[in-house]
Amino acid sequence: MIDLKLVQKNPEVLAKALADRQSNLRVEDFLILDGRRRALLAEVESLKNQRNSASAQVAAIKREGGDASHMMEELGALSDRIKALDAQTAEAKAAVEDWLMGVPNIPDASTPVGKDESENPEVLRWGTPRSFDFPIREHWELGTQLGGLDFERATRLAGSRFSLYMGWAARLDRALVNFFLDEHVKHEDYIEVCPPFMVNRATMTGTGQLPKFEEDLFKLTDWGYYLIPTAEVPLTNIHAGEVLDEADLPRAYCAATPCFRSEAGSAGKDTRGLIRLHQFTKVEMVRFAHPDDSFHQLDVMVGHARNLLEKLELPYRVIALCTGDLGFGSAKTYDLEVWLPGQNTYREISSCSNCVDFQARRADIRFKPKGGKSTYAHTLNGSGLPTGRALAAILENGQQKDGSIVLPKVLVPYMDGVEVIEPR
Repeated sequence: MIDLKLVQKNPEVLAKALADRQSNLRVEDFLILDGRRRALLAEVESLKNQRNSASAQVAAIKREGGDASHMMEELGALSDRIKALDAQTAEAKAAVEDWLMGVPNIPDASTPVGKDESENPEVLRWGTPRSFDFPIREHWELGTQLGGLDFERATRLAGSRFSLYMGWAARLDRALVNFFLDEHVKHEDYIEVCPPFMVNRATMTGTGQLPKFEEDLFKLTDWGYYLIPTAEVPLTNIHAGEVLDEADLPRAYCAATPCFRSEAGSAGKDTRGLIRLHQFTKVEMVRFAHPDDSFHQLDVMVGHARNLLEKLELPYRVIALCTGDLGFGSAKTYDLEVWLPGQNTYREISSCSNCVDFQARRADIRFKPKGGKSTYAHTLNGSGLPTGRALAAILENGQQKDGSIVLPKVLVPYMDGVEVIEPR
């Protein structure tokens, strides 16, 4: 949630941010709602002052033995009016809060301005895409022919946009999870967490999935739980309603979880393979940072995601998301895109974002500076990494002419010495 005082004092800042984001929201609508709320508050305050004054007069009249019945009637009418206005004020306040809940984060000044993903600037590239002297196949064809991926049975079991890993593919998926977690926990500063895979509405609201993106979520209607779309949701909310010590920052968590997404609005996109599924496994990174340090921490997190791709020997590029492509809760985002030779293009495999105080305001995550008052922490999140897309990239980049797959050297110990997935 953005700062209410910022919108009240500098509405033009939000107006520009919304325009840069290509948003249809109008600051004028907020000013009308907030103006009504303020007017009601002022009227209630005035009436309460009148009531207090009348109460004092009644008390004085009674002390002198006079008749205060007419004043009592006025007091009753004032109290009824105040009660009615209190209800209207609560409704006006809720309307303002509802509007603010639907407002995206204000892009950082360093975020490039652009209308959509076509205007995302490339920051860097790593690795040289391999040249092939044979027809390149896509990962779903390779995985199926090698007996590791069975989309036909997955569809029979659950429906479209599900996967079934068998044998070496299931083992490779597990190897990727273990490799990612080992890097984050043993060589970086993350605390490993095993969080709930279902959360309540307040938790989803804290990270910004609700109320705006309810159609993208899977909900257990009878229970009031939501299946998590990413471990960012429970990890960020670990400190909801808490005040951290300044010395605790930065604080970092990681978790490997299944992720569940309805993929509403994705009809016809990536209908084959592992790129866009209703359920997939992902290792997520979350960091809590001091406001003065959060953009440095974003660079740190991007470095952690890059490290994984480089150790997997997968060519990739980093792009900076422009304002028109920026996620709802983010002030600045870098996407890492891995090279998929079967598609002859780079595809997103990690998104690393600094949400500044946007999520912290919604979830009430604070820290207390030494000798100062508590203030909102900054939250960051990033993929580190999804196993399905990583597996797809490994298959496509490691494919050989005979149909075998050469695995990245770093995964061989996790695969008990297996270096090549051989054709059946």
